[in-house]
Amino acid sequence: MINLFNIPNYKIDTSNFNHFIHGDIVEEFESNFRDYVGAKYSCTVNNATNAIFLAMLNKNTTVKVPSMIPPVVCNAILTSGNKVDFIDDTEWVGDSYVLHEFENYKIIDSAQKVDFNQFKKEANDEDLMIFSFYPTKPIGSSDGGIIVSNDKEKIKWFKEATMNGMSYSFNNWDRKLKFPGFKMYMNSIQCYIANENLKLLDYKKRKLKKIRDFYNSELGYNNTSDHLYRIKVDDNKKFIEYMKGKDIICGIHYDALHNNSIYNNSYPFHSPLPKSEKESKQTASIPFHENLDQNGNIKHIIQMIKKYEATNNS
Repeated sequence: MINLFNIPNYKIDTSNFNHFIHGDIVEEFESNFRDYVGAKYSCTVNNATNAIFLAMLNKNTTVKVPSMIPPVVCNAILTSGNKVDFIDDTEWVGDSYVLHEFENYKIIDSAQKVDFNQFKKEANDEDLMIFSFYPTKPIGSSDGGIIVSNDKEKIKWFKEATMNGMSYSFNNWDRKLKFPGFKMYMNSIQCYIANENLKLLDYKKRKLKKIRDFYNSELGYNNTSDHLYRIKVDDNKKFIEYMKGKDIICGIHYDALHNNSIYNNSYPFHSPLPKSEKESKQTASIPFHENLDQNGNIKHIIQMIKKYEATNNS
């Protein structure tokens, strides 16, 4: 059993929250997070998928996305009034990447990565950078996301759009309806969990680095992600079934989407994307989290991988 949120004596007393929707803890977390990544303004959202949806809303454009990507990214692009064009990029997995570039700014999807001063290093003032607080991400909560930027007006619009289209105010009764918006705010309990995990992020990164370095030395890789540890296998479905039989749960990040019939209308050409097609069948993600025991279950995982490789690569 993994203590998913890593908060000692994990209890939440909601009586301490003077506002469930936008209490002090929401303001505190938004401030702490933007300071960590080096941005001036921030707006929390109930999940990163909706953050992408809002950032792309009614842009009426075509977005080039990697075929090996979570389907929720494509869904957010399509449902916000755009089209997708799949490309053969597999290098982004576990990192941040430019989702779309407009004339004056770009949208950076960093759902799988959180680094100190990251916005300063990767973005310009006008850019939008989106992070995820899904439970398995570098900073986990019950779910959630955040958009950061140095563009005050952009963030002001997101704060209003996520609060049903109302003018932003700490006091509920001072809010005025400005336009038809969405109920997409990140509430106080979500922000409390994320804020506690933000405090532990650097400690978590140090533990993950030790685990990643051990995997790299034993398995011969040079992986750098704090979110996933992917390896190459002959057949990932067969590998996952084998590891499941050894009580080791592995996964696929991700299936190639360009041949999926669900996206036929938005991507009708089915151009061959050989790298995506190959990696979606021959890469697998092995257990990678800060609670792995380097002297116990990690060694068992490595032994089972090597045993599988010896059996199937001979």
